[in-house]
Amino acid sequence: MFAPQKPDPVQARKELQGNLKAFALSIWINSKTMCGIFGLYSYHVGCTRQQIVDCLLQGLARLEYRGYDSAGFAIDGTDVDVPLVVKAKGKVEDLRVLSKATFSRLGHDMGSAPGGVTQCGIAHTRWATHGRPSSLNAHPQSSGDGDEFLVVHNGIITNYHVLKEFLQSKGEEFVSDTDTEVIAKMCKFVHHSLGNSTSFPEMLMDVMSRLEGSYALLVRSTHYPGQLLACKKGSPLILGLKAGNQSPLASPRTALLSGGVKDGNDKLEYFLSSDASAIVEHTKQVFVLEDGDVVHLSDGKLAIFNTLEKNDGHGINGMRKNPELVELDMEVEQIMKGGYDHFMQKEIFEQPETLLQTMRGRVIFEDLPMDQSRIKLGGLVEHIETIKRCRRLVIVACGTSYNAGLACRPALENLISMPVACELASDLLDRQTPIFRDDACIFMSQSGETADTLRSLEFALKRGALCVGITNTVGSAIARLTHCGVHLNAGAEIGVASTKAYTSQIVVLMLLALSLSGDTVSSFEERKKVIEALESLSEAVKKALALDDKISALASSLANEHSLLIFGRGSNFATAVEGALKVKEVSLMHSEGILAGEMKHGPLALVDEHMPILVIATPDSVYTKMISVIEQLRARGANMIVICSEEDDKIMSTAGSGATILPVPSLHEYIQPVVNIIPLQLLSYHLAVNRGHNVDQPRNLAKSVTVSEES
Repeated sequence: MFAPQKPDPVQARKELQGNLKAFALSIWINSKTMCGIFGLYSYHVGCTRQQIVDCLLQGLARLEYRGYDSAGFAIDGTDVDVPLVVKAKGKVEDLRVLSKATFSRLGHDMGSAPGGVTQCGIAHTRWATHGRPSSLNAHPQSSGDGDEFLVVHNGIITNYHVLKEFLQSKGEEFVSDTDTEVIAKMCKFVHHSLGNSTSFPEMLMDVMSRLEGSYALLVRSTHYPGQLLACKKGSPLILGLKAGNQSPLASPRTALLSGGVKDGNDKLEYFLSSDASAIVEHTKQVFVLEDGDVVHLSDGKLAIFNTLEKNDGHGINGMRKNPELVELDMEVEQIMKGGYDHFMQKEIFEQPETLLQTMRGRVIFEDLPMDQSRIKLGGLVEHIETIKRCRRLVIVACGTSYNAGLACRPALENLISMPVACELASDLLDRQTPIFRDDACIFMSQSGETADTLRSLEFALKRGALCVGITNTVGSAIARLTHCGVHLNAGAEIGVASTKAYTSQIVVLMLLALSLSGDTVSSFEERKKVIEALESLSEAVKKALALDDKISALASSLANEHSLLIFGRGSNFATAVEGALKVKEVSLMHSEGILAGEMKHGPLALVDEHMPILVIATPDSVYTKMISVIEQLRARGANMIVICSEEDDKIMSTAGSGATILPVPSLHEYIQPVVNIIPLQLLSYHLAVNRGHNVDQPRNLAKSVTVSEES
């Protein structure tokens, strides 16, 4: 585990236990997906069926940003042996409408409470992987007639074909195209094979032993009324607890873990979700579940087992765990739009503050003697000298996080005089890239749960490399598995297109570069200039955001275009690539980030008076070369948009009166990419709005990517 910001490692570890932010990351995906899971289990609360349904639907609504194409839920029916299941293709609102119609048609009294002291509901938003979007393929998936077992699942079961053939040989018939139906029918098969004397957790552990791939599951059964199971392997899952009007932390441990309740009138509520954003409005006290964990809720009692541990004598193949509760460092307001039209817009405009949060407590802006460090990265205190002795740095990430590494590579190389490689996690795995014991590998992921990045981390750990994590999520898999690291402290990011995490990642990498070069006399003056730029960064971003109206008008004029080329060089090649990614993600317009030095090697053929071309030309070591690029584009009649420094008359005159100029404040060239990306984030946002697309839930994309093709 690594600490978010304090230099004291002991204090840092304490802080790590007290924080958890929403799991999220913006990545371009193919068959990589992320469904949403939400479950409710209450004891002596006495909610009506309508209140339970409303809670489930609200939980699913909090998970909508992750991307999905269908949704469903199951609650207790009038007869405890007959659960009520409603599933719909489309959005959560479609599910809400269908549920009202369904309950009305069936004559169910939604204003009454289900019988018994326990109440249970499971819900799911599905992103199609196996089978087209449809109500039949939506979750919960059933074991068959009578709904003996109902399952909601996030992940991919890679051996489901083999299991399906086995179950078909036993007479089972499948009605959906999903891999999840295999799990439900396997639960039924195992239960009937082992007999009624088998406990619910034992049954599920047997099923888990047969599954390959990644999964987070919620399972309910008519054979085990008043009980709910959850388990995970690879996919994220957290458990929230609420004891009456008190925090569960104030209750005796035995009242919550395996010991039951203190008396028959205690009110207990448990919430299970793949994301903290669906839980925070109910409770801030959570368990972060680990791979192999099995959660058993029964009669108000909570037991957590782990299938990776040895039998502890309780008769169940899995040690009873007594994990620590942690408190969510998150407010409901963070997952609300706060007056903005979209989450992406809100998160773009939050950046002046999030950048300050990322630097707070880590940078000393006052001048200090050369022998005193001005950078304090608590999570690296015990490893910084080891990193300095490494042969090279290898930055491993996907999508936007990779682009942040690309933006900082020149600064890292120049300040620490060490080779720096940037690797796409999926490509590193495909090539089985050589990693050595004297390498320091930096793994970046906003969520800390990105599948390809995690698999690359495992690859590097096996080869003995020092592994550093940079994430925005305390308690995430990358935070737990790396030797050390830094948290972004950027707050929950809801929009699919990552914005504030990208700029905070650049700042953290620059702080790392400053820390690693702290004892180098030759770079002392350069470091001072970079720190001065960091001090001015928040105000510079505010000025760049003031271009919003101008960029909105520009986006309106570009809304009917089919393509946008973006040229950059040096650190701003990454800005061009990231800007193009944003345009593709949310506006669904083709866009390409091009290294300006390669313009004559093919891209120049695309240039004419009809093709919109954006050029990034702020002062840096390649400034004169970018002037040449603008001259060549103008000579060919290009329809140019230029991002340049305020009052840069030379660039403006070179671009000509026909060009659209987007002037931004000028900072040190290592920090300038943070400012330069702001106009591109705004442009992509306004293009999406003008083209009529869903900004926060782009087509074919999901927010979190915790499943890969090889899971």
